[in-house]
Amino acid sequence: MPTATARPRRKRLAERDLLQMPSDGRKYELVNGRLQTVPTGARHGEIVSNLIGRLHAAKTPTVALYSEAVGFRMRSGNIRSPDASVMRRERLPDGVSPDEFIDGAPDLAVEVVSPSTRTRDTVEKVRLYHQAGIAWYWLIDSETLAVQELRWTPDGYVIGAVATAGQPFRPAALPGFEIDLQAALEE
Repeated sequence: MPTATARPRRKRLAERDLLQMPSDGRKYELVNGRLQTVPTGARHGEIVSNLIGRLHAAKTPTVALYSEAVGFRMRSGNIRSPDASVMRRERLPDGVSPDEFIDGAPDLAVEVVSPSTRTRDTVEKVRLYHQAGIAWYWLIDSETLAVQELRWTPDGYVIGAVATAGQPFRPAALPGFEIDLQAALEE
């Protein structure tokens, strides 16, 4: 009579495992003890670069702006690297960005939604970012250039500013900031 054999449990990975990943051009995040590869492409990179350039020009000295190269150590133990993020300097140790991962969630996380990441960015990350306490979450559709701002409330995110391609996006998270992604990409 055949007997059932227990499947070996996967080892729960830790921050040190993430730090040992090769510099192979891929973006990795640590989520629930597993490494996730985050796919990116040229269109994605162009949108992120353009947005970060505009955000940098508009930012004040009271905030730090980060690219996808920066990891945030969430209270859940997950390490996330949004495509772009903003954090108030008062939340950083001595107001300075550390050399390693940042403890805590950013105040604003931005994800460029590609066809291959749509479910992850619009369902999974919405839930996880809300649990982490990220006050503002922007979703940018890489195909349509629609931008949506989500604002944290205790009951979940609510939709704030919205813009479609060719319209200016004026987010509540950054008063005075405005971007028309379509026009920015055509410059």
